[in-house]
Amino acid sequence: MHTISERKLVMLKPEEIKKSAFCPRKSFDKYEIKMLAKSIASSGIIQPLMVRKDENGSYELIAGKRRLEAAIVAGLRRVPCAVHNIDSKTAALYSVVENLKVSPLSVFEEARAIQSLIIDFNFSLSEISARLGLDENEITEKLKLLRIGDEVESMLEMAKLDERYALLILRLPSFKRLSALSYIIEKGLTYNEAKEYIEKILNPQRIEKQEKPIKRAVIGDIRLFSNSLEKLVDTLKLAGATASSRRNETDKYIEYKVRIKKEPNIPSAQLKIC
Repeated sequence: MHTISERKLVMLKPEEIKKSAFCPRKSFDKYEIKMLAKSIASSGIIQPLMVRKDENGSYELIAGKRRLEAAIVAGLRRVPCAVHNIDSKTAALYSVVENLKVSPLSVFEEARAIQSLIIDFNFSLSEISARLGLDENEITEKLKLLRIGDEVESMLEMAKLDERYALLILRLPSFKRLSALSYIIEKGLTYNEAKEYIEKILNPQRIEKQEKPIKRAVIGDIRLFSNSLEKLVDTLKLAGATASSRRNETDKYIEYKVRIKKEPNIPSAQLKIC
């Protein structure tokens, strides 16, 4: 593997520079490019683009795609380039490192770049960890993001939510992710609020208490009730109270009246049962 220090400076026409198929950055902010183009038009390109010569002798871009796009917008005829004598594997790794340093990749661009380093260039997790300064567990977490789904990914990027939110959404079953993310964005939830919301979805608490059914006495025959009432009146009499009852029956009701005579320290009461 060649070292990145083996390089020479040349001035190349923008059309001479072949954009690498590996470049991890897939999209640019148009306003950002416009502002960079204005800066380049007035001050030029301060930091040269990084290129290498491929097997066909063409110049392939390693890093500096934003500067190249802005230079084209600014109308530059030639741009300064540092030609590095490195192979495609080293170029791919350096492209990721450079993009992370100059202008951070989105969480999904970074994840795809790491995946490509592993699949296309046979980098091990330990190699990537050492070069990118990331823990192997962090790399594994980033790779998980690629399972989140296109719609959810687009929504996260449009809302400019970071990797923490993406990992939260990833905890949900695929069919719940889109609606949950929509709610988080609509309500403007903070990370901690979003975390609590996701926890409630994963572990729903039964707020509604199951009410115990009210046990109702079943009276098979109204005569049982009549007998009980008469026993109550008898009990009152035995206790020394002057009590009496009267029964009146209509087409719809059977009415009972219980009278208790006022006695010292004994309150009066009248019970009407329909």
